[in-house]
Amino acid sequence: MLNSGERLDQLLREKYEIIQNDEVFSFSTDALLLGEFTSVRNKDKVMDLCTGNGIIPLLLAYKSQSTIKGIEIQEALVEMAQRTLRHNQLEDQISIEHMDLKNVSNTYMPSTFDVVTVNPPYFKENQQMQHQKEAHKIARHEILCTLEDVVKASKHLLKQGGKLVMVHRAERLMDVLSLYRQYNIEPKRLRMVYSTPKKTEAVTILVEGRSGGQVGLKVEQPFYIYDANGEYSAEMKAVYYG
Repeated sequence: MLNSGERLDQLLREKYEIIQNDEVFSFSTDALLLGEFTSVRNKDKVMDLCTGNGIIPLLLAYKSQSTIKGIEIQEALVEMAQRTLRHNQLEDQISIEHMDLKNVSNTYMPSTFDVVTVNPPYFKENQQMQHQKEAHKIARHEILCTLEDVVKASKHLLKQGGKLVMVHRAERLMDVLSLYRQYNIEPKRLRMVYSTPKKTEAVTILVEGRSGGQVGLKVEQPFYIYDANGEYSAEMKAVYYG
């Protein structure tokens, strides 16, 4: 089942196993935070854009019986994710497709999904310190899709009142909120993620918006990954271990 360079990692709370390969893609804490932040109902149809090796669909499958699809542009990651689904016997609930998200309007009817999730490339294409491995560049830099491409695709996919839930870098908060509003997705929930209570600058943001929603943003309490002693916070332990 595993190819060269791959390993099988455990999601302890969810009791699933996921295929990873550091040379190609391995999920980060941000993916776990996005899965935790996203609320889904059993009847929801969910789309995960930039799905990578399928980590977000796995996290959401644990939370509900919703039907989940994922789109990923890197074919090697799609194949890896599909093997993970077979290994966990989740093919009836989750499907992963090789596709450029800029082409969703050619494949999916508008207003089809209740929830869209995305952990998009964080860094602009011309930003310094790009990762050297091509697969990492594509996953982390806006080479094959921009933040606007992501929000535009999400708008097409979402039903009226449907939710777009995103994790991103805190420094790009205004880019995220501006594009949400540009595409009539009203920001409704915002949570800032800090490394420790001692740090004054957030590192990550979690944002939920509603397609065609009413104005009104709820800023939730900060999330701290580590406590003052440098150990995982109680909330972070709950994300990892339940």
